[in-house]
Amino acid sequence: MAVLSSGGAAPPPSGPAPRRALLVSRDDELDSLLAGRRIAAHLGELERTEDGGGTGEDGPPPDVALVCDDDAATCRLLDLGVPVVQLSSGHRVTVTPLTERAEGALHRVHRPGWLPGPWPATPGGARTTGVLAPARMTRGRRRSGTLLLLSLWGAPAGDVETFTSDVLRQLAAEAVGRTQRCEVVCDTRVERVRAALEGMDGVRVMRAADTDVDALHADTELLLASPTLGAVALAQARRAPLAFLPPLGDAQRDLADRVARAAHIPMAADPGDPALWDPEAPDLWASLDGAADDLRGAQRVARTLRQLSLAPL
Repeated sequence: MAVLSSGGAAPPPSGPAPRRALLVSRDDELDSLLAGRRIAAHLGELERTEDGGGTGEDGPPPDVALVCDDDAATCRLLDLGVPVVQLSSGHRVTVTPLTERAEGALHRVHRPGWLPGPWPATPGGARTTGVLAPARMTRGRRRSGTLLLLSLWGAPAGDVETFTSDVLRQLAAEAVGRTQRCEVVCDTRVERVRAALEGMDGVRVMRAADTDVDALHADTELLLASPTLGAVALAQARRAPLAFLPPLGDAQRDLADRVARAAHIPMAADPGDPALWDPEAPDLWASLDGAADDLRGAQRVARTLRQLSLAPL
């Protein structure tokens, strides 16, 4: 016979506790941040945590972890017995060897299947993911304005100073003049960007870690972006216009060169060029039509995480 409680604490919930996935990414690197968020959108029943808790200090460890670009975090989690998928999210000119301990993780490299090689050998037997596309492929019908998506992570200080003190302000002014508003989102050195654009009407500067970049793009007419994999995936998945900002550093230059061999992405070298601001420009992605399955990279990584949470290796 059941006994009814007349008060006090509620009984604990019945059934197994929800499985938990810890997500670790670099907030100050655009590719790392976007990759983690896009994969997280497909984790289904897994309970997601991003606060770093559950690593043995504040409670039981998570059932599985996605670590973007952080060998040290991977090693700490592996030492706790947590199965880890470690993702290299951004384009690299050279490959950094893994620490011996980090080789115990499953390794993935964000790389579209259509992006031309050759490529250096991937460490730890890493497999490529294809495109880490946004979960929402559609765009708003009443979209307007320009999204200027800027990655300054790892860029040489001299390149950053030249760009922010001259070209950036010209681009923002032209964007406001032609599209009424300019949303500037950057991953790091945000105060430097704000200072460069101070006093400009119609311009808003945001930190990528505090902004839903993919949702913002869905409601924006034009995208001008640093040559990064996260930006390319965003535009390709939505078949949206894209122009590259001047590349900052070797990795951005190398990626821009490789993309140019597969798709004709204009370069925002002249802010006054009318073609740069044409939302009806020809489809940049027509030559990549055969790679539709390549857009499911985020789903594939998320499926691996769900499987590991049930049956760790």
